Amino acid sequence: MVNMERLKLVQAIFFDLDGTLLEIDMKTFIPAYVDGLATHFVDLVPLPLFRRTVLAATYALLRNDNGQLSNEALFLQILERHLNIAPALFQARFTSFCADNLDGLRRHSRSLPLVRQIVERCFERDLKVVIATNPVFPRRVIEARLDWAGLDALPYAHVTSYESCRFCKPHRAFFEDVMTEIGCSADSCLMVGNDTHHDLAAREAGMLTFLVDTWLVDRAEEPWESDFRGGHPDLFRFVQRLGEGAQE
Repeated sequence: MVNMERLKLVQAIFFDLDGTLLEIDMKTFIPAYVDGLATHFVDLVPLPLFRRTVLAATYALLRNDNGQLSNEALFLQILERHLNIAPALFQARFTSFCADNLDGLRRHSRSLPLVRQIVERCFERDLKVVIATNPVFPRRVIEARLDWAGLDALPYAHVTSYESCRFCKPHRAFFEDVMTEIGCSADSCLMVGNDTHHDLAAREAGMLTFLVDTWLVDRAEEPWESDFRGGHPDLFRFVQRLGEGAQE
């Protein structure tokens, strides 16, 4: 049982992105993203091989637990080893992909107006706001999805990406690294997300959790208990209870 007084100690709120701040069908988005990216390497690598390697590299990031490399460095290392694509070449062609194809992937998503109000209310409460998406994508792809959600150009304390992280959710060190980055302890942080394992694993790092069940991802085989739960309207009311001077 959570001591409700602890809510007044919250200084930072971590938001998952996909399925929490943005409605997005990852089952269609990820294949479309990988195939769009592959068209910029088709002169070097057959599309099926590129697709398999990029997906395998992404899964390698999710499984990685040594933290010796950034997720970006590990991803590029795998592509260079298996596809002979040098990091500089990947970056150049990825930039072309972003210019030509990235915004076309918007069609796989839908924004929810209440989300902007929730995030703005957190800033009004003087909370540090972190976008704590699973860092398997480059920053440009995450910024695009924030734009689609209507959440671009806000003063976030931190946005996770594969450039800035060395672990992924649900690894405990993912949450610990971000807390270190923003200078907050676990008892002053709250994780908000829709995934019963990837997001609620923040409890292992000592954080409070709020499970957003509007677009729930229920990993029944390895769920964590949430401290709080509700839909987006419930979350909108809940954030008013956070931080100093919080309402009961």
